[in-house]
Amino acid sequence: MKRKHHDLQVWQLGMELVKHVYEITSRFPDSEKYGLCSKMQRAAVSIPSNIAEGAARTGHREFLHFLSIARGSLCELETQLMISESLGYTPDVSAVMLDINELFAKLSALINSMKVRN
Repeated sequence: MKRKHHDLQVWQLGMELVKHVYEITSRFPDSEKYGLCSKMQRAAVSIPSNIAEGAARTGHREFLHFLSIARGSLCELETQLMISESLGYTPDVSAVMLDINELFAKLSALINSMKVRN
């Protein structure tokens, strides 16, 4: 069954980002399985999950709230990727950072457009 949020480009990009994060973290050392790896996966999953939850709500104000949470999770993930790179767990995060920047810009544009509508 197709839901409203499936058509949102920010949700689609978020879903792709989840896949990338799981691919990256699969190469982390076992010692990080319950540390940084888990935190990065949770932050990544939180992004499309909050977009979906917000889209399912009845009002614009609620949707804006969940979009804001998704954007916060995106920034959390960005920081965690930078940490993983500095620790040598990921050799180069530039491609994923481009995806993060694109998603951040699109989320911000959606949030701003919804604020104008209210």
